[in-house]
Amino acid sequence: MEIDLRNTQIKTDRLLMRPWMESDLVDFFAYASIPTVGEMAGWKAHATMEAALAFLRSDWFRRECLALFHLADKKVIGSFGLHKSWAAEDKRFRRLTSADIGYVLHPDYWGHGLAAEATTAMIDHAFAYMDMDLLTCAHFSINHQSQRVIEKCGFVFDHQTPIYAEELDMHFEHN
Repeated sequence: MEIDLRNTQIKTDRLLMRPWMESDLVDFFAYASIPTVGEMAGWKAHATMEAALAFLRSDWFRRECLALFHLADKKVIGSFGLHKSWAAEDKRFRRLTSADIGYVLHPDYWGHGLAAEATTAMIDHAFAYMDMDLLTCAHFSINHQSQRVIEKCGFVFDHQTPIYAEELDMHFEHN
């Protein structure tokens, strides 16, 4: 299944999940330049605004990721994406339409339930409007905050896989 979120908007009590705009660059760089943020998602922090802009302009990012716009603070505080799921290659699930949920959030907003709020909204949207049969969500085994979000949203552990994050040149266990 080809994922394309470029025309998607999802509103929650505190967030608007919407397509990216180049005017989001400063907000994007504010969290994408923090090393711990990217490392928990498998990528290096953006060292320059130019690098962040190139990422923001990339076709896959625009198709598969939405900006998390905080309604009260009137700024982008993270990104939320749907990507190809491991389930598409698993004989148990390959006949199902599936996608993998991924999110990144500015550390100033960690611990406020925003990732769970966005995940719940995307689950509802994907099943209601995208004809999804199955959603998966994974985290590096060292990322206990994401593990808690995943559990809060009702995902059930299936398996652990070693993964190599090429951009970081590091191996992780992927749950």
